[in-house]
Amino acid sequence: MTNCSLIPEIQNYIDFVRSGEIEVCEEQLLLCDYVEKCFREEELSVNEEQLKKYLGLQKYFPYELLDWEKFCFALHNCVYRENGQLRWPVLFILVGRGAGKNGYLAFEDFCLLTPINGVRYYFIDIFAMAEDQAKTTFEDVYNVLEDNKIKLKNHFYWNKEEITNLKTKSRLKFRTSGVKSKDGGRPGKVDFDEYHAYESMKLVDVATTGLGKKAHPRRTIITTNGDVRDGPLDTLISKSELILKGEIPDNGTLPFICKLDDKKEIKDKKKWPKANPSLPFFPILQHELQIEFGDYLLDPIGNSSFATKRMNMPQGNKDVEVTSWENILETNKEMPDLSGFTCVAGIDYAKTTDFVAAGLLFLFKGNYYWITHSWVCKESADLGRIKAPLKEWEERGLLTFIEGPEISPDIPAEWLAEKGQIYNITTLGMDNYRYTLLAKALKAVGFDTDKQGANNIKLTRPSNEMLIAPTVTSLFTNHNIIWGDNPLMRWYTNNSCKKQEAHDNVSFGKIEPKSRKTDGFKAFIAAMCAGGELEDSGENEEVDLEVYTY
Repeated sequence: MTNCSLIPEIQNYIDFVRSGEIEVCEEQLLLCDYVEKCFREEELSVNEEQLKKYLGLQKYFPYELLDWEKFCFALHNCVYRENGQLRWPVLFILVGRGAGKNGYLAFEDFCLLTPINGVRYYFIDIFAMAEDQAKTTFEDVYNVLEDNKIKLKNHFYWNKEEITNLKTKSRLKFRTSGVKSKDGGRPGKVDFDEYHAYESMKLVDVATTGLGKKAHPRRTIITTNGDVRDGPLDTLISKSELILKGEIPDNGTLPFICKLDDKKEIKDKKKWPKANPSLPFFPILQHELQIEFGDYLLDPIGNSSFATKRMNMPQGNKDVEVTSWENILETNKEMPDLSGFTCVAGIDYAKTTDFVAAGLLFLFKGNYYWITHSWVCKESADLGRIKAPLKEWEERGLLTFIEGPEISPDIPAEWLAEKGQIYNITTLGMDNYRYTLLAKALKAVGFDTDKQGANNIKLTRPSNEMLIAPTVTSLFTNHNIIWGDNPLMRWYTNNSCKKQEAHDNVSFGKIEPKSRKTDGFKAFIAAMCAGGELEDSGENEEVDLEVYTY
């Protein structure tokens, strides 16, 4: 065991990052600083003998690890705390497509099956959302065994579903997104491939629940970026950035992030190694990226995967998206106490057998605040298509599942009535075509429904959305829309799109009608349509808490 020195496998990569030989992203520079800081301030040791034996197993593989891979491997597998526990048992690798992340993972898993690991019955499970992806790393190891059958047949048993080391009884298997029967195992290590495809933590939580029953439990997460927003990957990236800046403890996580620093760098080929540290060493990959880049320039939207997966810079479609994901994230700010303040309500009741949403819109000191709730019919035919963590959001109080074949109009009406005891609701905006479904229930709680469009109900049409669309765009751009930490509203908004109307006007619709719901955003738009005369409550905070109208 070597005490606290940066061995070549670690130091060589740090020197390379700082040498300026290739472009590197900010996260790589921060990681080098952070690793050095940990070795400087903590009692850490590297098992060099173990690392040497591991790296000796490269002779069975058709490739050798690059410096960045040796760096990750050494830190993840051979650095220990004073108490003998792994210093970085969780490795998170975000690199551009083609960098060789599955090859890295195959080598790592192969190594940990062997006696060098020192742990018997060290079971390794590879998870992915699709079977083909889950099998990728497994098949890489399988092929190594097949290619070295004569040398390895006395050390391993393998078939198309399981690989076992005969001496350690350690086993490698692949698994998919079906979370049933994954609980209760005793894995030594859990791998997550293409983490960007995970829409909730459900599979992750079930897969990792058995860790800790074997010595030196590990997790390895490999991925490019993807199109799922506000899922586990975005959360992990945010957490990693805080770790690298020293703002939160790493808790054993080693974040190896490679991405462009700015979207403008996509067009600068010298910057591409920021997202793919293997690129300078893979001439065939360089040629392929040149071809894909040409296609991207001709059609950035149709070839958005070049930016998202090759450069780890999700683009979005500026022609149709309501606003950028960065602007949507800016809605997550603290909500003030708005009790007694004036507001307008909005409701979306498109299908009684699906989702229903209602909310209250306030204007306070120049910002629009949105308080909302949703109801989901348990018998909705679309629930099987939706991968968003609806159950988690129900536990957070953001939505309620409703038993039965449909959502009664009394449910959102009663919610508005309850809120009317706390806030001063002056007007309700709702879709003109859904009015008859709700009229009776709304009248029962005090809304004036005698004349359609009269008094405190404003019936909205696409023409109303066209009028307020520029305002909505400006509010998002200037970060003047706030609804707190509400992942359901972020999901709704990211699922919405602009619909081109006559004379360059736009209204708002759905990107995909079955699995990407927009009800909460449409309720927000209905409230915006109804809120033309909404006064800024922050200009006069002397509120009469005794009187409410709705």
